[in-house]
Amino acid sequence: MKIEIIHFKATDGVKNKGLLYKGENNNKIIISIHGMATTCIKERDEQILKKAQEINIDYLAFNNRGSEIVKYISKSEGKRELAGTAYEDVEESYSDIVGAINFCISKKYEEIYLLGHSLGSTKIVYTYNKLIENKEEEILNKIKGIILLSLIDIPKTLQIYLNNNFANMLTYAKNMEKEHMENILMPEKSFIHPISIKTFLKYARDYKNINFARYSEENYDFKELNAIKVPLFMRWGNINEMIIQKPENLCEFLKSKINSKNLDIGYIEGANHSYLGKEELLAEEIQNFLKKKV
Repeated sequence: MKIEIIHFKATDGVKNKGLLYKGENNNKIIISIHGMATTCIKERDEQILKKAQEINIDYLAFNNRGSEIVKYISKSEGKRELAGTAYEDVEESYSDIVGAINFCISKKYEEIYLLGHSLGSTKIVYTYNKLIENKEEEILNKIKGIILLSLIDIPKTLQIYLNNNFANMLTYAKNMEKEHMENILMPEKSFIHPISIKTFLKYARDYKNINFARYSEENYDFKELNAIKVPLFMRWGNINEMIIQKPENLCEFLKSKINSKNLDIGYIEGANHSYLGKEELLAEEIQNFLKKKV
């Protein structure tokens, strides 16, 4: 296996870099999308890519614009903008993910599997539906499977995390917005990581386009997940996972809601939100899913 440092541009000109783990003459690849406040280098990815290589699938892990806490990015026009977890707009992830897909297509990969963790899973579901909306048939035809790890209901999780303080924090953010202070940080206890006014409002108020993990709504039709027409793999942990329901109850609920005939859904016993200490077991389950599809 060769490891290459790669550079590519998102569709809006943002420069991204990552690691390509490449076997001999493979034409299948997994693109990994990380979650909040992290990067493309982690034990979980290392275990998954090893199992992928065993069945002749390459692996691309890259730092999207939401990596780390705070950084600068430049789009096509060259102006620097604040980014990172504290400042990202989830909907801009479309540009990063499509840029990564285009890079893989340019390298002659015929089959692409998208893998996301936490917010990375949110980004994948949003991007897939946006590809359908934009009628990007060439790209959609290349995507052969979706792997979602710990897809959570971000708005509901935030409301529960802040509890009685949610309304106060939302009012504070709105007032700062009126003063054109979207780039200042919210008070320390408003989020699990440092977060700007702009990004807090995305999760607390302006979440319409990313509000598809509505696990607490019995009558929701989960149209965004049902729009995924390729095999779908979903997993959670059952220790300190960022979901309200017990994972076994959530899985049964979603089985009744998601119409995919190729749905592989479950949870990892003893795993937390990051699958710490359970990375190899998770990787084996992903490999088993991929074996059925390749």
